[in-house]
Amino acid sequence: MAVAISGSSLISSTLQHYNNRIYIRDYPIPCHSSNPICNSFNFKRRSFSPSSPKFNDHVVNPSSSYLSSKLSPIRTHSSFAACGCSWIQDNSMVHDYATTTNGTSKRCSALPTTNTVDVSSVSDLFEFICSGPLVNKIGITPQRVGQSIDKWLLYGSQLCRLFQLNELKLTIPQKARLYHYYIPVFIWCEDQIALHNSKFKDGDDVPPLVIGFSAPQGCGKTTLVFALDYLFKTTKKKSATISVDDFYLTAEGQAELRKKNPGNALLEYRGNAGSHDLKLSVETLEALSKLTKEGLKMKVPRYNKSAYSGRGDRADSSTWPEVEGPLSVILFEGWMLGFKPLPADVVKAVDPQLEVVNKNLEAYYDAWDKYIDAWVVIKIQDPSYVYRWRLQAEIAMRQDGQAGMSDEEVNDFVSRYLPAYKAYLPTLYAEGPSGSDPDRVLAIDIDEERNPILAN
Repeated sequence: MAVAISGSSLISSTLQHYNNRIYIRDYPIPCHSSNPICNSFNFKRRSFSPSSPKFNDHVVNPSSSYLSSKLSPIRTHSSFAACGCSWIQDNSMVHDYATTTNGTSKRCSALPTTNTVDVSSVSDLFEFICSGPLVNKIGITPQRVGQSIDKWLLYGSQLCRLFQLNELKLTIPQKARLYHYYIPVFIWCEDQIALHNSKFKDGDDVPPLVIGFSAPQGCGKTTLVFALDYLFKTTKKKSATISVDDFYLTAEGQAELRKKNPGNALLEYRGNAGSHDLKLSVETLEALSKLTKEGLKMKVPRYNKSAYSGRGDRADSSTWPEVEGPLSVILFEGWMLGFKPLPADVVKAVDPQLEVVNKNLEAYYDAWDKYIDAWVVIKIQDPSYVYRWRLQAEIAMRQDGQAGMSDEEVNDFVSRYLPAYKAYLPTLYAEGPSGSDPDRVLAIDIDEERNPILAN
């Protein structure tokens, strides 16, 4: 017989569960050479009853020094200062998430600290998580949230470290980005890895799961992948990140492509189908899939977009990062992952110059998409958002003292990608990537501020 659980009773049972988590061990906390960190939490157990709905002295062991505000700065993504991540600094919505029935403020410091944490703050976090637009889509029921609330707290704290946020004073945009977006997607990815691993027998060499992230430029996919990669490493899963950008032709190869396609603005610079070294991508993906044992290593290609006055070139191999097995997951991101060739008359109606790009796209499934086991497709309502996002990034770069494109250059740059967006996004959104399993595609609709929204 199905039993209906009311919201209030579910929260109570959630908090009862959380209060009974006396001693939580073996959650790996990110360690840096300058700031060693212990790997355990101690929580004092206190009585919980309807007449006393609070965790009295629900505290963290002081040895868990990673929660201290005196942490030394950690290394963050080199482009964060200029990536347009406005949610990191946005204080425009600073206010308590909720108030009590009598109008007084609740505490919103939902993460464990060395100070007392009232039950209301954990309740707030529970309700906030369950109100997110992705929880139902990826099967995160309120019961599941309640049973794993300690992990949500831990992941949130780790991401605050990564982005150098004050976990006790998160704005609503910051809180939403962590608990409505990054952490739910991470949990979905972990579920996909578990499903992938279940198909192999004990003792088998298990190749890493390849998750593709298809999303337009500027919508935050690189930051999302960076956050996921960090969480995987802190949960003791080895991961590798690659981008379609890593497989651009060398400067010499790009010059040859431009020469073969005179007057075609879509192939004048890197970006569209035809401007990638597909042989290199196949070699890289196949080599990464073989990193199934300890000690196996390889270097992963990277691209230097600043070379040749911004024209770009493949980075010197001596600078490529090294990854080591056994890999659990490969995070493969790109603005055109999952694009499918269309009938010639369809693409010509969008832009005649797109016809040769469409022909080039025919070889991309075998070089990229067929290696991808699960997909995250980030959907936008209007491709013109890319103009604004790219402009934000360039303005931030200029303010940070770096060379950034002018407004006119941004317009010219984005205009070379817009025909592909207009031609291929509708099919991608309607049908999913070629060869993909619909049950293993997570489609995330985002708004102009790059936040997940409920699909229409």
